[in-house]
Amino acid sequence: MSPATDPGELLPVVDGQDRQVGLAPRGRIHAQNLRHRAVHVLLFTSDGRLWLQRRSASKDTYPEMWTSSASGHVDPGESYGQAAARELGEELGLELELEHLGKVAACAATANEFTGVYRALSDARPVPDPEEISRMGLFSLDEARALAADHSRAAPSLQAVMALLK
Repeated sequence: MSPATDPGELLPVVDGQDRQVGLAPRGRIHAQNLRHRAVHVLLFTSDGRLWLQRRSASKDTYPEMWTSSASGHVDPGESYGQAAARELGEELGLELELEHLGKVAACAATANEFTGVYRALSDARPVPDPEEISRMGLFSLDEARALAADHSRAAPSLQAVMALLK
């Protein structure tokens, strides 16, 4: 079982101000809708197109739904920036400079995750991890916004994350 689908993986639980109040297994966090932390990376090409991923069928939340280029939970003792860099490497095989766009407060759209959002720029083709990602797609910003608004095809967090783009 990959760490990204391990229900026993311990993650930080946070309060309404994003202060850590404990650790809990991933499965319990999701089952009880506990506040926790995540990151999303939006990977753009130099001509302004955005890579989005379709989550693998084995994901415990939103399987086969479109989401940001790379995403994942923040591990214990890890900063949002460290988690974003790690997820970009694990999911897409890339090591890039990241620009912090902001943070989305924990809400229903983010599955109660405080979400750090980052932008990266590269014309290198991502190498998706098949355990995490069923496929990648390259979209214009207008196409990506339309997809994000379609919650029958995209995880609700994608729209919340993309709202931070200027």
